[in-house]
Amino acid sequence: MRSPRPRTVIVTGGTAGVGRAIVERFARAGDRVGVLARDPLALEELRQELLRAGAQVAVEPVDVSNAEAVFEAALRLEQSLGKIDIWVNDAMLTVFSPLGELTAEEFRRVTEVTYLGCVHGTMAALRFMRPRRRGRIIQIGSALAYHGIPLQSAYCGAKHAIRGFTEAVRGELLHDGSGVQISIVELPAVNTPQFDWARVHTRHAPRPMGHPVQPEVAADAVFRAAEGPWREYWLGLPTVLLILANTIVPAFLTRYLAWTAVSQQQTPEPVEPGRQDNLERPVTALHRTRGSFSAEARQRAPLVPGDLARLATFALGALLCVALGAGLGRRLRAHR
Repeated sequence: MRSPRPRTVIVTGGTAGVGRAIVERFARAGDRVGVLARDPLALEELRQELLRAGAQVAVEPVDVSNAEAVFEAALRLEQSLGKIDIWVNDAMLTVFSPLGELTAEEFRRVTEVTYLGCVHGTMAALRFMRPRRRGRIIQIGSALAYHGIPLQSAYCGAKHAIRGFTEAVRGELLHDGSGVQISIVELPAVNTPQFDWARVHTRHAPRPMGHPVQPEVAADAVFRAAEGPWREYWLGLPTVLLILANTIVPAFLTRYLAWTAVSQQQTPEPVEPGRQDNLERPVTALHRTRGSFSAEARQRAPLVPGDLARLATFALGALLCVALGAGLGRRLRAHR
């Protein structure tokens, strides 16, 4: 599907994984795309690929943890591509490790990129969108923003922070009567290169839990969310189930994940000696859209507005209570 009119779309972390798939999805629709990422070589490779496909694209080598660099890059991208219509905050880092083996510097680095990178991107977007009173900001969230899992405390903390930050900013925009929209797309496990290049402090190589979705599935969800009216979207049945379980039985969910999540996030293969990671610097050779788990990755997943899922769950619970009450009433009358 092509956009009804070309838009200017900025994506952070756009050279690999979900970010790259998002860039490709909007470019394929005829939109102008600007890409922010750390690796100049990966950016140039992506730029040439998109240019060959006929897309209008501009790139900026930026570490999103540097606020001023993000602001300056945003200005250059708007000057190059035109007024920014959509800004997607996707840049992220993670470390697979028990908290006791993480250093404070590693935790800080994940937080600076995954959380503060989102804050900096949102601030940059609003510098252009707020005076015009229009635009759309999309945060790439995670089901883990609702309930963290073992081995990913820094990443889960950052995704939780993004939710709170986004709620606060959304309230400010509503208070001001602004037409700027801000949404979150909560993702399940995705088959991206993060499992090949994330730093690890485990005995075995990391892997996504369960059956991940392909990055293109997430990208299509973001593309649809860019035109949708909802504040939050949940992608995939595992996301829906985890968020609802966290609402209903959070203590049981914590125990279940304690029993299962550590082993399910590791392959049988030991971590290779000298494994490269992208925590401090990019790993250029691994920049690609898909990771190493395509054989088990899903090619489609339902996209559900979060508010509708909550209402449906409440309605189902109410109906169940009514049905149980009616059944109990009939039994009592029958024994009179």
